[in-house]
Amino acid sequence: MATTTGGRMPLIEHLRELRRRVFKSALAITIGAGIGWVYYNPIITKLAEPVCDLKKAQGSGADSCGALYINGVLGPLNLQIKVAILAGVIITAPIWLYQLWAFIAPALHRKEKRNSIFFIGAATPFFAIGAILGYSVLPMAIKVLFGFTPDALNNLVKFDDFLDFVLRMILLFGIAFELPVFLLTFNLIGFLSGKTILKPWRVWVFGICLFVASFSPTADPLSMLMLALPLIGFYFLAGGIALLNDRRRAKKSESIEMESGSIAPAAPIEAAAPIDQPNT
Repeated sequence: MATTTGGRMPLIEHLRELRRRVFKSALAITIGAGIGWVYYNPIITKLAEPVCDLKKAQGSGADSCGALYINGVLGPLNLQIKVAILAGVIITAPIWLYQLWAFIAPALHRKEKRNSIFFIGAATPFFAIGAILGYSVLPMAIKVLFGFTPDALNNLVKFDDFLDFVLRMILLFGIAFELPVFLLTFNLIGFLSGKTILKPWRVWVFGICLFVASFSPTADPLSMLMLALPLIGFYFLAGGIALLNDRRRAKKSESIEMESGSIAPAAPIEAAAPIDQPNT
């Protein structure tokens, strides 16, 4: 990556760097989509579990599986392509998250780049925890939503619409759980202080609730609470750790100043005694 004097990059270099990062992310997602294409049947079998036992239905040769169905001539093909792409996005999350951070990292100093290793190491497990929680919430959310179906009516669900719902839930939880990772990483590199994070806590809580209500694929309060409460807890936890890190950083800087020693203030020079002139 070309840089100018002082480590600064011109606009054209920023655009080229962005293009490289997007290309690498797209290539990784494409490879992940290929894996999703190969393992398409095990994936949809697992994702359909909250509604029906698809594996059992396939083994018994049943014509239907619960309330799920596929519509249209291109429906099966579109479904497999959609599942493959979204599976690729989830599988390769560590790669495109790293590319996102690597696009920001060149603007950091060497010490800040060392601290950014925290982001790379923590982003993947937090994304995985969020995705697992999102999948765990699905059965309860689906049961609540299906409970609104009027009596004597069948609720038939299009399979690709159902998978959109499932994968959006998993992605939403996974990406949302990256919030504490970003906050702590910005604190480690000196971009945000703990006080800056925690001072507008009311705005943060409101923003988290608004984000969950706006982007959650379900309207039931249970699934929204299952996402909002951990995010609020992670926010305050990240802010508390940032405060501790700020105190540690301040103590370290004070100790360095004390070890370097202070320069004694200049003392006034006393006037020299007058020299007696010999008597002539």
